[in-house]
Amino acid sequence: MARFVALLRGINVGGKNLIKMTALRACFEEHGFADVTTYIQSGNVLFSASGRASELTARVERALSHTFGAEIPTVVRSAKQLRDIVEGAPEGFGSDPASFRYDVIFLKEPLTAQQANPLVPHRPGVDDKHAGKGVLYFSRLISRATESRLSRVVGLPIYQSMTIRNWNTTKKLLAMLSA
Repeated sequence: MARFVALLRGINVGGKNLIKMTALRACFEEHGFADVTTYIQSGNVLFSASGRASELTARVERALSHTFGAEIPTVVRSAKQLRDIVEGAPEGFGSDPASFRYDVIFLKEPLTAQQANPLVPHRPGVDDKHAGKGVLYFSRLISRATESRLSRVVGLPIYQSMTIRNWNTTKKLLAMLSA
């Protein structure tokens, strides 16, 4: 069995799809996943399982639907995939947290970064984005955060095929998977 992280989109945000982490952990355990741990309330579940991330995505989504009666889009990445994402960040990404907010936009297969990149809005001089393997790296100036276009992505059809985590959460999840 290998280690994975499931990144759930749209739970415990704005009073929608409220799911307690204990219930989420129990759901995963009841559906045959092992070594289940959750991290913060925004839907990060670390677990062990056999199979490929793409196969586990469908399995996790079925378990969530069965248990909670809601369709919860999920992106699953293996420990190796997450390590590659962190190590593959553009040079300097995450290095100036006093000036920039850094996010990783995780893309749900079959959507690729090359397909998503032109569809994710950004404002030159405020936002910067780079395509990675299965992700987009997105940064925005804190001093001009109200001008950023990242928040507009939630109103686009492509948003159904992605979930966003800040850089610190992404690195913490990797550390937890590697422990």
